[in-house]
Amino acid sequence: MTRSLLTAAAAALALSFASASALAADSSPMQAPPPAPYKAVSTLVKLPNFIPGLGTLYVDPSTLPAGPFLGYDHDGKLVDTVYMIPLAQMKAGMNIKDLKAPAGTVDHVEVMYNAGHPGVPEPHIHVILWNVPVAQESVVAK
Repeated sequence: MTRSLLTAAAAALALSFASASALAADSSPMQAPPPAPYKAVSTLVKLPNFIPGLGTLYVDPSTLPAGPFLGYDHDGKLVDTVYMIPLAQMKAGMNIKDLKAPAGTVDHVEVMYNAGHPGVPEPHIHVILWNVPVAQESVVAK
């Protein structure tokens, strides 16, 4: 059942981002660091500045634990937006199709399970909204 829920969530997300809106027009999150109230995750919890597979993450602390977390490559370019949704909050019929993508466009969506880590210690899913094609995900590989 969990696999079908995650598959349905990913499909709903992929369909919903054609019209995803950006953050406020007067502030641009496209280049690191993003505008306030975003803070580097590494300054909030014991995590490295750059997380392989996600990039350098920034988050508005008031949105924890779900986010969005903005992920930047080594050149400071926004390449992904990550939501970390605790499994305890997942319910049948839950609507997550309205997740915002600050870059405005999403190339593809990845959903993966995480058993927990500093900042989000309970089991959760990562919903990763990629702004770059699969072939370019390597910009945050290491």
